[in-house]
Amino acid sequence: MTDLRTAVFAYSEVGYVCLEELLRRGVTVVALFTCEDDPGEEIWFPSVAKLGREAGIPVHTPASLGDAEYELLLSLRPDVIFSFYYRSMIPERFLQIPPLGAFNMHGSLLPKYRGRACINWAVLRGERETGATLHRMVRRADAGDMVDRERVPILFEDTAFDVGKKVAGAARLLIARNLDAIAAGTAPRIPQNEAEATLFGRRTPADGKIDWSGSAPEIYNLVRAVTHPFPGAFAFREGRKLFIWEALPEECLDDGTPPGTVLSRSPLRVKAGTGCLRILRAQFDGEPEQDGGSLGETFGEGSLLE
Repeated sequence: MTDLRTAVFAYSEVGYVCLEELLRRGVTVVALFTCEDDPGEEIWFPSVAKLGREAGIPVHTPASLGDAEYELLLSLRPDVIFSFYYRSMIPERFLQIPPLGAFNMHGSLLPKYRGRACINWAVLRGERETGATLHRMVRRADAGDMVDRERVPILFEDTAFDVGKKVAGAARLLIARNLDAIAAGTAPRIPQNEAEATLFGRRTPADGKIDWSGSAPEIYNLVRAVTHPFPGAFAFREGRKLFIWEALPEECLDDGTPPGTVLSRSPLRVKAGTGCLRILRAQFDGEPEQDGGSLGETFGEGSLLE
């Protein structure tokens, strides 16, 4: 595979494992475009830039993709472009440079969950499976013909972090089993069914606010969708921000108790719109993380979380 020349746009763990697979197969990476780490984020994944530099690849971290990057790609004449969790849209004119096409790795089973934070959204919405999709890049994000998909299960106890690890493994498999066909120009073209497409937007830390009027399973799904290393689900108690990092949904009698009411302190159980949430790990902003029982000792039964 040493005669294949590619430009790679990559970030995060999916970017790392897919670049690693290309290098393992002897692909020549003429340029690696990646992103600077955000100091406001918890960086839990290995560095794509470090991997590229160790392999002797020219590494570029532009704030945006403009004329200079376009001219650079033209001069490098890659056979193919790969995008693995790169954080910016790649302009359409870039996609037209390589004769074998441009391919993106998306962390869902397209056409469902197009857009941002696809793994977090899938966990939040209680999906039982997701996966990775390798597809051709077109002007619209995540809308090009599919090459291949790999499914992964989402277990009841899985967090978005757990599912992300599975998706990264699925992404590596997709590269490994489709690279020869891409190099030969014979990769499948499977049109996406637009009638089945769903699109989800970017999530922000503020989206982790708990609505206690929701059902206990819904709140549980939010907690595991945004727990470590993500910003976390949170509520307020007497004006103090409380992050809930681990919880379980439970059934309880609907006796008219308002949602958000502390039902018991040890275990720490909070009434939801339907059922209740047992809090296993939590943390007041700026304080150490605690188990739910220890934290619950500071709460009064009947007090409210907002």
